[in-house]
Amino acid sequence: MKSIKLKPIFLILAVSLMVSYAAIAQRIIKGTVYREGKLASGVTVDGQKAKTAVFTGFDGLYEIDVPENCKFIKFTYIDDTRKLDISGNTSNVIDFSFDGEIPVAAEAVESGVVLKTSAELIAARDKDFMSFYTMEKQFYDQKDYKSALTSWRKLYKTYPKSTMNIYIHGVNMYESLVEGTSDRKLKDLYIDTLMMVYDKRIKYFDQKGYNLGRQGTDYLKYKLDNEKLTDEQLKPIMKKGYNYLDESIKLQGLESEAPVLILLMQSTRRLFDLGEFNKGKVIENYDIISNILNSYLKKEPNAEKYTSIRDLVDQLFQASGAADCDALISIYEPKFDQVAANIDDLKKMIRLLDRQNCDASPLFAKASEKLYNLEPSAEAAYNMARLFVKANQLDKAASYYKQAVNSEKDPLNLSKYYIELAKLSFNVSPQESRGYLKKAIENNPNSGIAYLLLGDLYAHNSKAYGENDFEHTFVFMVAVDYYIKAKKVDSTVEAEANEKISLYSQYFPSKEDIFFNGLTVGKSVSVGSWIGESTTLREKR
Repeated sequence: MKSIKLKPIFLILAVSLMVSYAAIAQRIIKGTVYREGKLASGVTVDGQKAKTAVFTGFDGLYEIDVPENCKFIKFTYIDDTRKLDISGNTSNVIDFSFDGEIPVAAEAVESGVVLKTSAELIAARDKDFMSFYTMEKQFYDQKDYKSALTSWRKLYKTYPKSTMNIYIHGVNMYESLVEGTSDRKLKDLYIDTLMMVYDKRIKYFDQKGYNLGRQGTDYLKYKLDNEKLTDEQLKPIMKKGYNYLDESIKLQGLESEAPVLILLMQSTRRLFDLGEFNKGKVIENYDIISNILNSYLKKEPNAEKYTSIRDLVDQLFQASGAADCDALISIYEPKFDQVAANIDDLKKMIRLLDRQNCDASPLFAKASEKLYNLEPSAEAAYNMARLFVKANQLDKAASYYKQAVNSEKDPLNLSKYYIELAKLSFNVSPQESRGYLKKAIENNPNSGIAYLLLGDLYAHNSKAYGENDFEHTFVFMVAVDYYIKAKKVDSTVEAEANEKISLYSQYFPSKEDIFFNGLTVGKSVSVGSWIGESTTLREKR
């Protein structure tokens, strides 16, 4: 009978125990919190009816005990609180992002990955990390990369956020491996690994723009080291390398590295040759690269590394076949008002048109006039002068050239302005023209054009000096002296200089004429009047 009476008691106790266990049943939820696509530390994590709140660590990880029937988790960062509904979510791994987007395949919850810094790992006395780190560094410093890679791979896989040296060393070691093998398949495998190292460095240490530039540079450098590539094989390589560089420059802007700028121009031109880009893209990229280089040159006007890069980029652009006058006009004419709203953009457009001999176009005239109204600078005055030259209003042209000269500080530009002023007065006032050419040479001693023009000026005015044909010949000798100087300082004018030397040497006096006039070959003679030069007496051969 007692046993019968006890059954209800045990039944009641069992039911009460079940209710009790249900009331206190817990679940442990862990995960990673992100903000702005990065691991978020210091975020308060609290669950419905949870006994205590927790904070995320440096690796963005949290772990919290919540009741089994918990319906939501709250994440708070400073004054920003978000509530995540977990009703029906039975998973014990729940990631959260304040931006609503969880990074794909987050390694924070991957098995075996420890997202701690080297300082945290050392403080925690992580023996594996300290052992791998010590061994890797020891072998790396000895340049024993084969031995270093064993420990390096452990660090790379298990402790990806511990130290930047993982990625610096990794790049150096895999670059060495790529350069150390002639096996194309093995080389490509090493290049793939090298790209993965860059990707992982960006993931854990950011500096995306900087690293993409280095990544693209290495990718093209090593992938293009293959003479057997066909155009079809080349296209995907150039596209991928270009994309690295293009994104790098978009992120780095005016801080883009010089090799990245050169490679972007080279890859742009190659993709244009392969039919992947149109002329507009080539011009657009040239403009972007030029802007960045001009920014560097404003800070360091005489820095050879930037002037040489600018010259190379200019050569690549001008040789690309994309920079013809029609293409530039078709691109800039529809957006003239937009470009003209920014004075720097307006100047760039004018320079591009000028370089491609579009200075006779209505667009160039319109742009020059606009620039002069906005900023009556030396460059603007120079462009206005050229417009009036084409309109055959030479007095106005001369006036603007003189304004350009008075405002200009750059000696190369001054030399150019003086040369064009000399051309205006060439037939009107030889003496004035001579003065301008002398100033052009003074500002740019390597101006072959200035020397050629000075020689022409003397040759064309030979009859204005002296009292007879014999004395006229002295002027031809002075002219030839300047043609010789022209080709000496500027090899690009050598052919023209030689042609003129051959032409005007025919007007030298004969040996008999020299003897008859009481002079000797090789003697120095003065050519006075407005010419004011001296030369060595030579005979016609």
